[in-house]
Amino acid sequence: MMGNMTLDTPEDILKEVQAISTFEGRDLRAWLYREILLNALKCKQDELDILDIKLINRALVEFRHAARVFKPYRKIRKVSIFGSARVAEGEPHYEMAVRFGRLLAGQGFMVITGAGEGIMRAAIEGASAQASFGVSILLPMERRPAAAIQDDPKLVTFRYFFTRKVFFVMEADAFALFPGGFGTHDESFEVLTLLQTGKAPPMPLVLMELPGDNYWETWDGFIKRQLLARGYVSPEDLSFYKIVHSPEEGADWVKSYYSTYHSMRQVHDALVIRLEKELLDDHVGQLSESFRDLLRAGDIHKTAPLPQEEDEADLLLKPRIAFTYNKQSAGRLNEMVLAINEMGRAL
Repeated sequence: MMGNMTLDTPEDILKEVQAISTFEGRDLRAWLYREILLNALKCKQDELDILDIKLINRALVEFRHAARVFKPYRKIRKVSIFGSARVAEGEPHYEMAVRFGRLLAGQGFMVITGAGEGIMRAAIEGASAQASFGVSILLPMERRPAAAIQDDPKLVTFRYFFTRKVFFVMEADAFALFPGGFGTHDESFEVLTLLQTGKAPPMPLVLMELPGDNYWETWDGFIKRQLLARGYVSPEDLSFYKIVHSPEEGADWVKSYYSTYHSMRQVHDALVIRLEKELLDDHVGQLSESFRDLLRAGDIHKTAPLPQEEDEADLLLKPRIAFTYNKQSAGRLNEMVLAINEMGRAL
């Protein structure tokens, strides 16, 4: 199906609808097109309210456009950066964000921000517009997006917070949170919830604060004294985030998370972990013993690429380990990633 096709006439539309609806075969992409089309028809069949139909349509439009914008950059790692829009240029946290963005871009990362003022503008300024994505939200009180990214094709404007949040997380390989208000904390707990429940793959989250500022230290105290002490979270859940006190420390932590660990993929019963360097056999044995609680059966073992991974041709040469993951603790899985990186530093 042509990526740049136009549907200008009823004949064009009917031709594409017929091609989608009469598809037979095992092609997943074609099957999904048909499912989308069928769900649109079912909206009519269900006689949904106009408001429901508007929301469904708008969400689909936003997803389609944002996915098209991000698609050419999917192989470049990105860091979603959150923080207050009220931090003025020249303030210490503003300058910290500028430096952090510059360091990330220098390491080959791109940044994703809300495209507003304050910390968002600072991160774009540091990384440059070329290495930045803006995912802005239409709000009655907000001004236009930051000047540096206003006319950039990598700026996406959303009407709904929920569609915007999906792309903040789905396209990210790491998160950085600077001090901020309700929105920053909304994003922080959203990300932590997705990491804790395994709805997002393991990735680093750095909490950026100036030395002696204690913004995140106070937050961390609340997490430990209230949530952890009451058993509302588990000790291993604290591994999801790290408080740092300089742009260099934050950028180094993000980079180090992918120093040996690369990515993971569930293939039927096997969780496959792709690596940047091969671990020693002794290291793999240590992982089996230390993380026995994550194994449903057997041991952690080295493996060649599985047939289902052939659709990621650029990763086929990477070494791998695999095991039957019981999906009981995403926090412990994150601790395994940290252990893998520690082992890799010794190689």
